[in-house]
Amino acid sequence: MSSEVEHLLDTITRAVTSLKLACSADGTTIPDIREPFEPSSERFRNNYDALQAARVIGAAALQLEAVVAPPQLVLFQVAGGFFKSMALRVCLESHVTEILRDAGKEGMHVRDIAKLNGQDPEKLARFLRYLCSNHVYKEVSPDVFANNRVSSLLDTKKTINQLRTTPLEKYKNSNGMAALAGHFLDECFKGAAYAWEFLNDPTTPQAEEHLATPLNTAYNTHMSYFDFLREEGQGMRRLRFDSCMEGMERMQPADVTLNAFQWSSLPKNSKVVDVGGGVGNVFFPLAAGFPDLKLVVQDLPNVVNNGKNLWTERMPTALESGQVTLEAHNFFDPQPQKDVSVFFLKHVLHNWSDSSCIIILKRLRDASNSSTRLVIMDSAMPYVCRSQENSNPASADEAPEPLLANYGALNEMSHILDMVMFVILNTQERTYAHLDRLLNEAGWTVSSVRRKPGDAAFVQIEAKPLNMQLKL
Repeated sequence: MSSEVEHLLDTITRAVTSLKLACSADGTTIPDIREPFEPSSERFRNNYDALQAARVIGAAALQLEAVVAPPQLVLFQVAGGFFKSMALRVCLESHVTEILRDAGKEGMHVRDIAKLNGQDPEKLARFLRYLCSNHVYKEVSPDVFANNRVSSLLDTKKTINQLRTTPLEKYKNSNGMAALAGHFLDECFKGAAYAWEFLNDPTTPQAEEHLATPLNTAYNTHMSYFDFLREEGQGMRRLRFDSCMEGMERMQPADVTLNAFQWSSLPKNSKVVDVGGGVGNVFFPLAAGFPDLKLVVQDLPNVVNNGKNLWTERMPTALESGQVTLEAHNFFDPQPQKDVSVFFLKHVLHNWSDSSCIIILKRLRDASNSSTRLVIMDSAMPYVCRSQENSNPASADEAPEPLLANYGALNEMSHILDMVMFVILNTQERTYAHLDRLLNEAGWTVSSVRRKPGDAAFVQIEAKPLNMQLKL
């Protein structure tokens, strides 16, 4: 029997061949990690065969490292992971990426970087060298550093003078990646340091949800995270959070909402309600593509006001004609909209506890008729082991043997987001089985599940009402 190492190497070899063939057919190339990131460099992933081959190569390479590396090294890569976070935050906050952008491929000596950002050059060199060893930045020659494909994602496209004179605008009109990293490295990082103290506190189970989180413990506050952001002095964090949410939205394909449901199957003037839809930006493609649908976006009053301004700016005729309505509504209250064809929930449930999710879902069930459908776009965390039920939609995207079923460390982002939800809201990304259970308890049954190609976690769930009456 061949060893796991040989099996993994064979898996990588076959996947590399598939990747080369797919790229050759499309005229695309594999990006160079030494070059700054360009959106066009991701074109090869538009081909599903190339996308899948790249996923297999990445997962197998990471698993191979875990197999052949000394176990103590694997352990301390996890135990000491926060030091990478520390080093990255220093570089992010001191604008290293923007400084190196102007330096180009030749890079810049750390002494010159330090002159521009005020850091100690010897300490900065240590942080940069640590990050270079993990493929973030590159050391061109001794103590001379440059950006690479990964570090350039942190570029806010601002000049050093702009960053100094208008620090609150650092993340404005950026790609959102620097803001997302800053959010992780600041309040999430600090909250995570108190996870055990939070869990080990005997008063935690009795505390009100959203007011009992590791973040609350870290900052010694009893406010919810979103109230915390509204506090005086939190302007930077508030603006950064808004920017990172925009960045997360841009990471989704532009047509993701269009593919979430067979909208063309709905009769003219059918009503579609985006519950907790924020400013309604995910409905812009739907409004443009299906002008005969009646679209309602619901959220809290202050959010709705911002949404009206956005729609007035980008698509005023949709508001003027009544095609789109923005409505103030708290989804814990009875649902005011009736005769709804589709209720739409995108990235809502992961913000709330199980008990709160059941209330939200029951409110929608109570307002539904037999033809109403519920569309949920959220994460459904895959198991690391293989599913025992072939019919289980959660097993639809399992990695091939000998890889871990969830693609292992290549699926890191979904676990990071799960930990973020725990730290700042004491909520979670759920497995498909968990979501299915909540839906059943609230009077819904799953009718179909669609998965985003190349994503082991993101799902689009369609559900219909169970034949039962559930009242709160």
